[in-house]
Amino acid sequence: MESKLIIIRGNSGSGKTTTAKSLQNQLGHGTLLVSQDVVRREMLKVHDRDGNLSIDLISQIAKYGKGKCEFIIVEGILYKSRYGEMLDKLIQFYNQNAYTYYFDLSFEETVIRHKSSSKKLEFGEESLRAWWNPNDYLGVDGETILTNDMSQNDVLKLILNQLQK
Repeated sequence: MESKLIIIRGNSGSGKTTTAKSLQNQLGHGTLLVSQDVVRREMLKVHDRDGNLSIDLISQIAKYGKGKCEFIIVEGILYKSRYGEMLDKLIQFYNQNAYTYYFDLSFEETVIRHKSSSKKLEFGEESLRAWWNPNDYLGVDGETILTNDMSQNDVLKLILNQLQK
């Protein structure tokens, strides 16, 4: 089986998790979803600092899926400065059979999207601003930039179309 790695990144509140879960539902059984928040906050309870334990565990889980799952989705803020090297190695591990997406939204649009998310009660605009890291592109070949004018449905259609090529 030729596995495909899908990396979905962006600022907090941009729609990464919603997109990843919808994509997993669309792609069906056996699609592995590796969420940075689940690994870092729920499984390990570590702070998002350089060298934190979640970096290696995210990589190990994603590598586990190769050859076992048709699609492996890795999603999270995944700051390039902290996770970029690991993500580059994952892309190489998947023999470049990787699709990378970055939500490049304005801060204002991010706040609007966050207000409609299930996490709106966990943190607000002040936290979003504190975590804000614009233009955090990986800079890898084929990185697709997702913008303000793309709806959730537009993003899903785009990703699904690219996966079929």
